[in-house]
Amino acid sequence: MKNQTASTDATATIAGNIATLSFADRMRRLMEKKLAVTQEKIDREGGMDEGDYGRHVAPENFHWQVTPNHADGSFYGFTGWTRNFESLLSAQPVYVNPHDALAGQTYFYLSKMKTPASAADVAGGVANPKSRKTPGAVGYVWNPDFDYSHLKSFHEKYNITHGIGADAHYACDLAMGLRLGWGGILEKLRRHRALHGRDKALFYECEERTVLAIQGWIRRTVAEIDRRLLTEPHPQLRENLRVMKAVNEWIAAGGAPRTLREACQWLAWFVLAKRTYNRCGAGGQLDELLRPYYERDATAGLIDDKEGAFTIACLLLIDAQYYQLGGPGPDGRDMTSRVSHLILDAAELMDGPCNLTIRVHDGLDPELLRRGVRLLFHYKKGWPRFSGDKALVAGFMRAGYSEELARQRIAVGCNWMSLPGLEYTLNDVVKVNLAKVFEIAWLEMFASTAEPDLERLWESYLRHLRVAVEKTADGNHFHMCHQAHNEPELVTNLLCHGPVETGLDMTAGGARYCNLAIDGAGIAVVADSFAALEQRVVDEDRLTWDEVRWQLEKNFPDIEGESVRLLLQGSERFGQATDNRAERWAVRISRAWSGIVRDQNRRYPEYNFIPGLFSWANTIEFGKAVGATPNGRRAGQPVNHGANPLPGFRKDGAVTALVNAIAAVQPGYGNTAPVQLELDPIIGESPEAIEKIIALIKTMFDQGCTLLNINLVDEARVLEAHKDPSKFPDLVVRVTGFTSYFSMLSPQFRQLVVDRILSKRKL
Repeated sequence: MKNQTASTDATATIAGNIATLSFADRMRRLMEKKLAVTQEKIDREGGMDEGDYGRHVAPENFHWQVTPNHADGSFYGFTGWTRNFESLLSAQPVYVNPHDALAGQTYFYLSKMKTPASAADVAGGVANPKSRKTPGAVGYVWNPDFDYSHLKSFHEKYNITHGIGADAHYACDLAMGLRLGWGGILEKLRRHRALHGRDKALFYECEERTVLAIQGWIRRTVAEIDRRLLTEPHPQLRENLRVMKAVNEWIAAGGAPRTLREACQWLAWFVLAKRTYNRCGAGGQLDELLRPYYERDATAGLIDDKEGAFTIACLLLIDAQYYQLGGPGPDGRDMTSRVSHLILDAAELMDGPCNLTIRVHDGLDPELLRRGVRLLFHYKKGWPRFSGDKALVAGFMRAGYSEELARQRIAVGCNWMSLPGLEYTLNDVVKVNLAKVFEIAWLEMFASTAEPDLERLWESYLRHLRVAVEKTADGNHFHMCHQAHNEPELVTNLLCHGPVETGLDMTAGGARYCNLAIDGAGIAVVADSFAALEQRVVDEDRLTWDEVRWQLEKNFPDIEGESVRLLLQGSERFGQATDNRAERWAVRISRAWSGIVRDQNRRYPEYNFIPGLFSWANTIEFGKAVGATPNGRRAGQPVNHGANPLPGFRKDGAVTALVNAIAAVQPGYGNTAPVQLELDPIIGESPEAIEKIIALIKTMFDQGCTLLNINLVDEARVLEAHKDPSKFPDLVVRVTGFTSYFSMLSPQFRQLVVDRILSKRKL
C-alpha cells in the first residue's frame, strides 16, 4: 500500500511538471507536422500540382501492390475496385496524433495507382506521381475492353480534355451519412438488397464490402489509439486519446454521431475514404451540417467555442475539402449561424491552405461577408472565396430547375457547383480548347481558294466548334455508358439519393439528375484574335491577311516580325474597355459556345449539358498545343486563365474593367466563369480597403458574375520563393480554384502563379 501511494505521488509530481497545452499550442504542433509531411512529399515524390490534400507519405519500407483483374495489369469494375479498396484499407498505416481532436489519415489515392505501370515505376507501393495523369490531363486510365478510338482523332485535333474515365466530381449528401452512421448505411443497403433479390447482387455485395472495409480501417485505428494510450506521458493528451478512442469506437460500431466531435470525426472518415478511393474533394454546406451538433453540445454545456473551433480546425486540417458557408436555404432564408463564424475561427486557428466559399446573396449576414474579406486581407492565403447566388440560381433555373432546387446547388469544387447527393456531373474534367478550334478554322480558311474574310473565318470557327462540342458530348455519353465497368463510385454511391435505392451506380442511372458540364478555355485568345484582325486588317488596312498568315507561320521572326506582333497585340483587347471590338467578339463567342453546348440536349435528352468557361491549370498545356495567334501571342504561350482577359489587357490593370469583362461572358446556365484576381497586398493598408472589396463583391455579383478567387501575395516574396521554395515552406497561394503550399507545386505551376501575380492589380 505504501509503495502504491509513493507511485501515485510520483505520477502526480510528473503531471504537475507538465505544462498545460492550449488549443493554440496543439494546433501549432499539428501544423508543424503538416509542414514536415509536405516537405516529405516534395523530397520523396517531387510535390504535386493539386490542391493541398492532407495525405501523408507512407514509410519507406511499406509496400503494397494492386491486385489486377485484367490482362493489362490493372483493375476495373465493381470486383476490381472493391478487392483493391479492401486490401489497401487493411494494409496502409493508421494515423493517430495525440494533439489532434480527430484520428485518421490516408497515404494513397487508389485511382492514381490504377495505371498499368512497370515495376520501375512503383516505389513503396505507390505509382510514381510524375508518371500519373493529373486532374486536368487529356486522358484518364480507361478499361481497354471499351474502345473509344473512334473519338480519339477528334480529341487530338481539337485538344479536348474529354473526361472519359474521370473520377468523382460531384457532391454527396453528407447530412445523410451523419444521420445514418455506418450502421444505418449498412441497414439501408441490406434492406434494398432484399427488395431487389439477385438482380443487383453484385452492386449490393460490393457496396456492403466497401462499408465493412471502412469500419475495419477505423477499428485498426482504435487499436493504435490503445497503443498510444499506454505510452503517452502527458495527462491532458492521454485524456484526449481516451475521448478519441470512445468517439471512434462508437463510429466503428455503426453509431450515428451525437456530438460535434463525433460529427467531425465521422465526416473525417468519409472524407478520407472517398479521397483514398478516387480523390473526391467535394464537401458540403459545413455550417448547416455541424450546426445541430454544436447547438446541442453548447446547450448541454459539453463544449465551448474554443474547443468547437479547435475540433473543426482539425477537420479542415485532415483534408482541404471544398465547403460552403452562408447563402440561402431552399426557402431563401440565410443559413449564416454561429457555426459559420466558428468555422472561420477554425480556419484562423489553423492558418493554412483552406477551401471555404462564402455564398453571397441579398440576405447574407453582412458581418459574415465583412469578416471573410477581413480574413482574406489579414492571412493573405487565398481564402475564403466568394460565390454569387443571384446569377447561379438564375442560370440553373434557365437550365430547367426550380428556384428551390437551384438554391441547393452549392459551391463545393474548384470552379463548380453541385446538388449534394442528387446529381452526377463531369464538373471541371471536360474542356474544349477554344484557341485550338480557332487555329484550325484559321488554317482551313487559307487552305481554301476563296479570299480570306472575317465572317468566313467566323463561320468556319463555329462549324469546327460545333464538331468539337458534339464529339465531346459523344465522349460524355460513352463515359456514362461504360464508367461503371471502369470505375464505379463505390464510396460516393453510399451518400447519394438513388444508387442504393435502385442498385445502380451513380454513373449508370443511379443519379436523380445528370448535368454534364463542358467548359471552354481560351476565350480571350480567340476574342482578341478576331478583334485584332478586324481592327488591323479589315478596318485600318495596316496589315494584309497574307502578312498575318506568314508571321504566324514563322512565329513573328526578326525585328519586323516583332513590330507586327506588337501592332496586333496593341489592338483593342478583351477587358480593356466596355463594348470595344474584343468584348463584342468575346460576348459573341460566349453566346455561341453556350448555345452549341445546350444544343447537345437535343442529341442526348437523357442528360442536361451545362456550359462553363474555365481552364483549371490547363492554360499551360492548352497553350502548348496552339501556334502563334493573331492577337500577337507567340506559339506555345499559355492561353488566358479561365474567363480572365490575358495579362496586360490594360496598363492600369483595373479591377472594375476585368470584372465587367468577365460578367459580360458568363455562360448563363448555373456553372461558372470565375473571376481570378491577383491583388497587391499593399491595398490592405488602406482603411477603406475592406469596404472597397465588399462593394466590389456585391457589384460584381449584381452584374452577373458567379465566382471570385483572390490572391494577395507580396511580389518580392513569391519571386524569391519561386527561386528557392524551401525558404518559404508556409507560403500558401490560390493556384486556381484550390489553395496549396507554393513549395509543393512544380516549377511549371509556380510559374503559372508568378505570371499572374506579376500582373497584379490595384484598386
